[in-house]
Amino acid sequence: MKTWLDKWNPDDEAYWNAGGSKIAWRTLTITTITLVLSFASWFMMSVIAVKLPGLGFNFSKDQLFWLTAIPGLAAGFLRIIHTFLLPIFGTRHIVSFATAIKLIPVIGIGFAIMNVNTPFWVFAVLAFTTGFGGGDFSSYMPSTSLFFPQRLKGTALGIQAGIGNFGVSLAQFVTPMVISIGIFGASTVFTSIDPKETITVLQNSSIEKQKDVFAALDADVQTKILSNVKKNVVDSVSTAVNSTDNVIVFTSLPVKVKAKAIANANPKLAEKILNNISAENPAVKNKPIYLQSAAFWYAPFLIIMAIVSWLYLRSIPMKASVKEQLDIFSNKHTWYCTVTYVMTFGTFAGLSAAFPLMIKFLYGDFPNAPDPLVYAFYGPLIGSASRIAFGFVADKVGGAILTTITGLGILAGAIILVTQGLVAPTSMDQFPLFVAVILAMFFFTGVGNAGTFRQYPIIFKENQRQAAGVIGWTAAIAAFGPFIFSKLIGNNISSNGTVNQFFIGVAVFALLATAINWWFYNRKNCEKPS
Repeated sequence: MKTWLDKWNPDDEAYWNAGGSKIAWRTLTITTITLVLSFASWFMMSVIAVKLPGLGFNFSKDQLFWLTAIPGLAAGFLRIIHTFLLPIFGTRHIVSFATAIKLIPVIGIGFAIMNVNTPFWVFAVLAFTTGFGGGDFSSYMPSTSLFFPQRLKGTALGIQAGIGNFGVSLAQFVTPMVISIGIFGASTVFTSIDPKETITVLQNSSIEKQKDVFAALDADVQTKILSNVKKNVVDSVSTAVNSTDNVIVFTSLPVKVKAKAIANANPKLAEKILNNISAENPAVKNKPIYLQSAAFWYAPFLIIMAIVSWLYLRSIPMKASVKEQLDIFSNKHTWYCTVTYVMTFGTFAGLSAAFPLMIKFLYGDFPNAPDPLVYAFYGPLIGSASRIAFGFVADKVGGAILTTITGLGILAGAIILVTQGLVAPTSMDQFPLFVAVILAMFFFTGVGNAGTFRQYPIIFKENQRQAAGVIGWTAAIAAFGPFIFSKLIGNNISSNGTVNQFFIGVAVFALLATAINWWFYNRKNCEKPS
């Protein structure tokens, strides 16, 4: 069965009704299902990383944020490559190969999880390979844009990108369920520490007992535990007791501070400490899980869809060399569109990657702390749904107005997070509003994602090959969102325990991107109404 169609002219009504429509919708269906798997496998590390310390992996807070950041870095670079692949290899070859190659991260990560001695660099390499799932988006969307007539592009792109984005929620929703099922390999004991019960354990034990247990630890381990306490508190206690000895400083800390320092340590280390202080205490909670199943379950679906893609997809006869495709970079609107899509999709992808760890490290120290995976999937779910719903709206009212509304929504969300202290919390009472604001920001990103992808084919209507290229390029740069969000948020939390500075930056960028969109694409008599 041949790869390339003899011709393709979807804007010809007769051609569309005679068979073009059937080919286009079949292509959209297959590629959308594979795109769901792409997004799910791309973000699987964001939910797996949260659980690794509980299995005994001795990774630092910064390393965990790196594991959620690397997939975004990889996807960004791979999307740049994918931007130029479609006219060379065509839809059939790209989608089939891109689906099959994702077997590397899902199988590799599954086996890495099964060995608690797997070094960080191996996880880092495997995290990079999950970028395969994020990278191929820059081939999928230009392909869909070419298969549909002008009047249906917004709808088709909204459906594919929106449903594809559901893959993020799929990864975050399925993981808590699938890790209770043994697909392959034995279970591993997952340890969690209850901060409230830790306080009780310390209150019911003598200072001498705590001192003996802490003194038995290696000096490096003692220093690592004390690093979980704010520096000004350690300095104050050290001054008060006139000593810099780790054991004396630790035992002199207030009970709640000591409890927090232990609870924030690696769960397996915290278990050892608490059990030595009080055997069989209620602060330590153990249960068997199959975390490797969070990776392995994708494999059969990837194999099936790779075969289906090869058998049923065709490619549009539109060939161009990489050199010919570089003409998009001489157009100023390529760069303006890049800024607006970084605001919309970059924020969606960035929040999707960082949301679970934000919950863990901003609110995880409080009594009755929330499980990040209970809430994490709601954000991508809402953002994906609004992208689908507003794809239809964009075809009716245009995309520019939706992008402007999105910018204002993200700006307002960032301001509320900072001014209300939601990313520098002092109690669990702030958590409901924190979640509500983040979910609202997800909603607006979906609206903006639908709007921007409706805009680009109109802004570049003189050359649809360029329009497809711009869609691929903007998606590539926006894919760095998870890297940018995870690294900067991780750095903020590591340095001062808050994320205020980061969201001030988000507010400034949203204001800039919204101004660009309004001036060139949205205001009366603008240069490119879209």
